[in-house]
Amino acid sequence: MQSPQIPPPPDPAAPPARWFLRGMRGAVSTPGLVLVATFIGFGGLLHDLAFPIGAGLLSTLLIWALPAQVILVGGLATGASPPALAVAVCLSGVRLLPMVVSLMPLMRGPRPRLGWELLCAHFVAMTVWVEGFRLLPKVPEEGRPPYAAGLGLGLTLLSMAGTAIGFYLTGALPGPLAVALLLLTPISFAILLVRNAKQSVDWLAIGLGAAISPLVANSPGGLDLFWAGVGGGTLAFFIARHLPRRRA
Repeated sequence: MQSPQIPPPPDPAAPPARWFLRGMRGAVSTPGLVLVATFIGFGGLLHDLAFPIGAGLLSTLLIWALPAQVILVGGLATGASPPALAVAVCLSGVRLLPMVVSLMPLMRGPRPRLGWELLCAHFVAMTVWVEGFRLLPKVPEEGRPPYAAGLGLGLTLLSMAGTAIGFYLTGALPGPLAVALLLLTPISFAILLVRNAKQSVDWLAIGLGAAISPLVANSPGGLDLFWAGVGGGTLAFFIARHLPRRRA
């Protein structure tokens, strides 16, 4: 199931609400269904830990980062102190900062609008980052902020639905299956990353990131992905800039 194409609307001055709804419709895609399956596993985890479903849904809406949510829920279940959990969740969220910085130029639109930018930045996670690079270039600049917000909100609502399904149907899910569902998002992210790689520097960044991953495994604060991604991407960037000069 592929995300729908984004043809421009008949009216070039289409209202933001139309682009927002198109973004929500774009969330109903293969990556969106993968998120539903992943958050079914998260809902099962909430049930097993006797964590309130309302608080779990709120964590999906406000945190919108599954590793940080698992840290929060697991820490509260084991009695960890709230300040320590807050620091751990913040450190886990640091890995999303490069994604926000790289995607923001596409989400900003022709005129800076702080409200739209903050809303769009909140929704940037693995799936929105990958799908944003694929879909936003097809959207006129005026429609990009509301489209990005609609895409992010649509994916968040799908994830909340998956959380509720997993919580109430956890008795029908074997424990190992519920845990395995949590791995669907990183696996899907890796597949989408390879699919969207078009230039040699993209493949170089993927290869260098994979090579760095074993070296930064078990990094303090759970920043393995952050160091591998930033390190591989940075090295690929400098190599790509240096090689043309040498050839010249």
